[in-house]
Amino acid sequence: MEGLDSTQLRTLAAVVSEGSFEAAARLLHLTPSAVSQRVKALEETVGQVLVRRARPCVATAAGAPLLRLAGQLVLLEREALADARGPLTGGGARTRLAVVVNADSLATWFPAVLARLPRSLDLSFDIRQDDQDHTAELLRDGVVTAAVTAQREAVQGCRVRRLGAMRYRALAAPALAAAHFADGLTPEALAAAPLLVFDRKDRTQHRFLRTVTGRELDPPVHYVPSVPAFSEAIRLGVGWSLVPEQIADDDLATGRCVDIAPGRHVDIPLYWQHWRLESEVLNALTTAVREVAAETLR
Repeated sequence: MEGLDSTQLRTLAAVVSEGSFEAAARLLHLTPSAVSQRVKALEETVGQVLVRRARPCVATAAGAPLLRLAGQLVLLEREALADARGPLTGGGARTRLAVVVNADSLATWFPAVLARLPRSLDLSFDIRQDDQDHTAELLRDGVVTAAVTAQREAVQGCRVRRLGAMRYRALAAPALAAAHFADGLTPEALAAAPLLVFDRKDRTQHRFLRTVTGRELDPPVHYVPSVPAFSEAIRLGVGWSLVPEQIADDDLATGRCVDIAPGRHVDIPLYWQHWRLESEVLNALTTAVREVAAETLR
């Protein structure tokens, strides 16, 4: 089989990253037809369909390793070019890193990572958000370079490091707690009290219910896929839920919320997974992630 064309690999990556052939064409300053021809040529070389033509476009199982290879080539080439030009030349394109992070980390400790990275690296971040139980899927598919994830088993071709755990407390507005939990967290109360869940991938609250009651409960659920809106809905008495300790502490201190399960908490271990690649950028990012996590996580 003939070798892989780096230009075609980059085009494949642009189609998946931008979500369509038309958007990739705008990014690469090409016509959609030229983008399509490059991807078809790469598919003919490999002998497999590499992109599922959907909205958005996604890589197939055969395309995922090539997508990862394309990202690695871009990263290494830009670093090599920067080293060759030297510090006085400048003018190079910024290195773009796609990273997926769970919503609660993104709302609490992860932004400090971005601020801690040296400005000299000229990084441009493409931060994706997904549930911590699912973030590794984007890494496996080659869509992102690194992930904050609950998965401790290394994705193929990646390194994994434990970061610590996010601690969650069960919070409710005082009025809701008085109305539903005057006798404690009984199965009957937990089955009847309205529960807030971030989205349909989020199973943290239901695992907590199972731990407390030993039963599979089906309480009324409100889905609120925004961390600020989620926290505000709890304060307003829309429902109760588990809240990251960094956010819960302020609400408990002001009395806007109460802990409905004193002495109980949920610790979710988090891991940092990234491509197994020797790269100045990845090394710097990993160092910043581990430092901030050590300062903020359990």
